[in-house]
Amino acid sequence: MTSEKKIQQEEIRLLQEEKNSLQTKLDYYTNLLSKKEEELKLTQTQVSNLEGMVEYMRIKSRAKRIVKKTLPTGLEKLLKKFIQTSRTTLNNSNGIYFYKPGISKNSALKKIAHFKKKPLVSIIMPVYNVETRWLEAAIKSVKDQYYDNWELCIADDHSPSPETLSVLRNINDPKIKIVFLAENGHISKASNEALKLASGEYVAFLDNDDLLTSDALFEMVDCINAQNPDIIYSDEDKVTETGEHFFPHYKPDFSPDLLTSQNYICHFLLIRKSIVDEVGGFEVGLEGSQDYDLILKCTEKTKNIAHIPKILYHWRAIEGSTAVTISSKSYAHKAMIHALSNHVQRSHINATVIEGKYPCTCRLQRQIEGNPLVSIIIPFRDKPELLKMCIDSILRKSTYTNFEIIGVSNNSSEEKTLSIMKEYENKDSRIKFYEYNFTFNFSAISNFGVKLCKGEQIILLNNDIEIITSEWIEALLEHSQRKEVGVVGAKLYYPNETIQHAGVVMGVLGLAGHIHKHFGRHDPGYHTRLNLIQNFSAVTAACMMVKKELYDTVEGFNEAHLTIAFNDIDFCLRIKNLGYLNVFTPYCEAYHHESISRGYEDTPMKQARFQKEIYYMMDKHREILQKGDPYYNPNLTLKYENFSLK
Repeated sequence: MTSEKKIQQEEIRLLQEEKNSLQTKLDYYTNLLSKKEEELKLTQTQVSNLEGMVEYMRIKSRAKRIVKKTLPTGLEKLLKKFIQTSRTTLNNSNGIYFYKPGISKNSALKKIAHFKKKPLVSIIMPVYNVETRWLEAAIKSVKDQYYDNWELCIADDHSPSPETLSVLRNINDPKIKIVFLAENGHISKASNEALKLASGEYVAFLDNDDLLTSDALFEMVDCINAQNPDIIYSDEDKVTETGEHFFPHYKPDFSPDLLTSQNYICHFLLIRKSIVDEVGGFEVGLEGSQDYDLILKCTEKTKNIAHIPKILYHWRAIEGSTAVTISSKSYAHKAMIHALSNHVQRSHINATVIEGKYPCTCRLQRQIEGNPLVSIIIPFRDKPELLKMCIDSILRKSTYTNFEIIGVSNNSSEEKTLSIMKEYENKDSRIKFYEYNFTFNFSAISNFGVKLCKGEQIILLNNDIEIITSEWIEALLEHSQRKEVGVVGAKLYYPNETIQHAGVVMGVLGLAGHIHKHFGRHDPGYHTRLNLIQNFSAVTAACMMVKKELYDTVEGFNEAHLTIAFNDIDFCLRIKNLGYLNVFTPYCEAYHHESISRGYEDTPMKQARFQKEIYYMMDKHREILQKGDPYYNPNLTLKYENFSLK
């Protein structure tokens, strides 16, 4: 080798070392910056609210100027009503926003020309006494569809309004079928009468004062060509009387546990007609939640369900509409309880339906089967005050008593710790301590503890957890006992009463984020989801339950590649990939004194290890990171953990 080549190689080596050094520094300061951002009191949610308020003030100021210059005095009442509506919506998750139309008509028509399947879609519309301007707008939104193989099936529910009847009787369109009922039968009966007119392979549903986007049917049929589903639903928003869009609902893909907590599917909904016919259409007597009842009945027949993450439906917010306030139709909540109770009976689920914290939300509380032994595994290293707090809260709070506690000490040396261990073992035969005196490896410690347990069900619990709810074990167990469920996670708070964990979303913050983090303990969250049982791709092992058999099936936590971080996320994803549902329940609550026992990734060595584990996760779970988390929505931000828009 020539001396020149040796010099070049040495230069390359030095440059590589410099690159590695700079990368380590970059990683360190990136992590430090992230922590500083978290410490800011003005959260991104507050920023969004401020931005919304600025926009509201701008609209209000401009509108007032217009009123003074051009409008008659009598119209000021309408302005005040709009301003009040704006103020109300700013208190919602996203407030007023700017709706962006979807695909252009030309692009849609080009794609439609190549569709192999062009099914007839029957749009079902029950009508009763609606203002003509809203009815005409709803019908126009159907006529404006890019996809033209549709029929509109209208059933007038004996409207007393001459104006409403006049609009319907003057319709002269072969694609619009209308039946006039001889007596008022309410929405379920009217919808069933409209269904009798339908001859399409699929049926879709439109309220008489709402709007479809022009690409709504195109997107549905595009999905049919790609996936051939039995049920399709989309995202939706609300629209004021003056056309402002607000409160968009960007939904997850099909989440069976979220569906038994609320009717998150709602609009826009398309179902294969043969399934609608099989379940008998709408249930008379469940007016107000007749659509929820239909969805539940249809999902009992098929799990071939697709979600289009695009807003295809505008829900009109007018006086008396549930789009303004659910309380305007309080009977809908009672009907929802009834519909869900019927679903429980038909599905032979041993459960009780309980009213949720918010209107039109429920808790499907399942009965515990038998009295299985639950093994609670608590890894720790000294910190005797935390260990005592954790175990005392379990012993003091728990109403479920058939448990064992397995404490796994990792190189504990403090005399007080050793004394506490002996004290608990002498005091309660359900408590045992074991030692794992090797280099700290959370995955290995957890696996070690699981091998020692005798229970059918395992709870992995951090030593810095303080139990709040007395039925915390039952809240986890009611789901973990289900054959279709993998891992069950809890609702955890920081000591300052803000959310630490309420489910994990893949892709947020680059890899995985705790959604709703730093929201207030009593905050409803995004469309009340902080208070609903639902599915997530992953939950934290700070407090999680799983069947021991399933833990063994996937060979536990990854000791080789994920010694400290992300082992719980990886564990949940591997179980999810086997076809199991992972569940978050807000009914198991605890304080998580996070980082008191573990500390931060605040040294170059820790940073290097942390980065290595990130790279492993990004490679191992590349598919979900590329496709997106099915229990999140691609229209929502990945930069923050607060459900704000992109």
